[in-house]
Amino acid sequence: MIKKLDVISQVCPFPLIEAQSAMAALQAGDELIIDFDCTQATESLPQWAAEQGHLVTDYQQVGAAQWSITLTKA
Repeated sequence: MIKKLDVISQVCPFPLIEAQSAMAALQAGDELIIDFDCTQATESLPQWAAEQGHLVTDYQQVGAAQWSITLTKA
């Protein structure tokens, strides 16, 4: 399953909190695509994913100050 999470315009730490909640509802192997524009989340999201054992399968800047990260649940 692939779930999209749009947290554009949310300030930190809310993108991370929303990602944690969304990931908790997924099964192992499911993907979570997060679109965000909080610069702090460029570090906090991949760091949290690594700490939890989730795989970062895609991570790209999609605008002047917007990013998209795809995580696969461990």
